[in-house]
Amino acid sequence: MRRLALLFLLAASAVGTYAVGTYAVDSASISGKWHVHTSAAGYESDYACTFTQKDSDLTGSCNPDEGTVQISGKVEGKLISWSYKGQYGNISFKGTLDPPTKITGKVTAADYGVEGEFVATQTQ
Repeated sequence: MRRLALLFLLAASAVGTYAVGTYAVDSASISGKWHVHTSAAGYESDYACTFTQKDSDLTGSCNPDEGTVQISGKVEGKLISWSYKGQYGNISFKGTLDPPTKITGKVTAADYGVEGEFVATQTQ
């Protein structure tokens, strides 16, 4: 009976450790500095962003060609989205986090009907 109880405790401990480890990966923050490379309609651009994540809310700023813009977005597991309104209208990003330091996805300039790709890599 003691062996059975010990086996049960060890199994429960292993499951608890796995669950905690999984939670930590799923809730990793993307706060920090990021380098963003976009490619859309034959035009490529590189700029820096600073993201601040609080729970699922994403805020911060980016520095595209038109100057500093404020962003807002969401983090839902590995799905990351943010947008800003700038000189070229509404620009939105939707991508997938490749933990812990890369986001890839689509960038859209809705006002012009232009869609392209982006890659963001964390720099700090």
